[in-house]
Amino acid sequence: MPEILQNHSLRELNSFHFDVRSHLYCECKSVKDIREITGSSEFRNGKALVLGGGSNLLFSGDYKGLIVRPLILGREVLNEDRDNVWIRAGAGENWDDFVAFTTAWGYGGIENLSLIPGSVGSSPLQNIGAYGVEVEQCVHEVSAVDILTGQKLTFKNESCKFAYRDSIFKQEWKEKCIITSVTFRLSKKPKLNLGYQMVEEKIASREKQDVETLRQVIIEIRRSKLPDPAELGNAGSFFKNPVITDEFYQGILGGYPELPSYPAGGGSRKIPAAWLIDQCGWKGKRIGDAGSYEKQPLVLVNYGSASGQDILNLASQIEQDVEKKFGIHLEKEVNVV
Repeated sequence: MPEILQNHSLRELNSFHFDVRSHLYCECKSVKDIREITGSSEFRNGKALVLGGGSNLLFSGDYKGLIVRPLILGREVLNEDRDNVWIRAGAGENWDDFVAFTTAWGYGGIENLSLIPGSVGSSPLQNIGAYGVEVEQCVHEVSAVDILTGQKLTFKNESCKFAYRDSIFKQEWKEKCIITSVTFRLSKKPKLNLGYQMVEEKIASREKQDVETLRQVIIEIRRSKLPDPAELGNAGSFFKNPVITDEFYQGILGGYPELPSYPAGGGSRKIPAAWLIDQCGWKGKRIGDAGSYEKQPLVLVNYGSASGQDILNLASQIEQDVEKKFGIHLEKEVNVV
């Protein structure tokens, strides 16, 4: 069985860099490790949390249970044909390293998701997305271990119930399985997704227009707008972009004709949460060491010594102001523990 550590520091294992600890902690480097730890008394008789890259997580305090960190590595080409390639990656693989691996080979599909922090195993759970692409578009299947039985589970794409920043792993199978690997179907003849004006403008000036170039463009844009978690603690977008009905949107438009929106299907519109937060005066504002980032108010940051509760208090005030001004409730994208 993998070694279980006590009173383990999580400071370097959460992107907010909160100085919190876990009562118990272990790392699993194989499916065998996962089966053994989930069958242990330490796992079954107390609280347990599966920790991926720690990049979409907010610890409100010390974790009084067992943290399991899957570190299963490896990349393997399972199959390919004239148009596509199927690659399986271990859940513990760094997400951006995996994206770099795929674009270096010229395979397309996930290049718009470059520089998103986290692990491969977390990508389908959160259905990560950016610049017009969501990972669900390339996930072929997800392999996992059933926590209760130790049996292997396989979820085909259509079984994952993907939605906006959501999946079956945050709903029916939440805390019931541990993802061990993800198989992606990528294109050998990729068509670049240039749906965002800034992306289209930047790549138009480049000599080559391929997946590797698009990856570099996405990285440049992200670095210009978002803080590096290694330098300034944050978890990326703290809130989801709210989706409202067309009718409600038209009602708001009368008072705010400049309100930006995007079609969300089913008679609804998606509103940029960053714009709502900015209109409420929170962009660049700080309360102690907790603040809204000056270049992107959707990102809440730890300027040094903020605690998880400090960030939550800031988020609560932002939510209240947005709801009071626009009648729109902001839902957290970050998972709070």
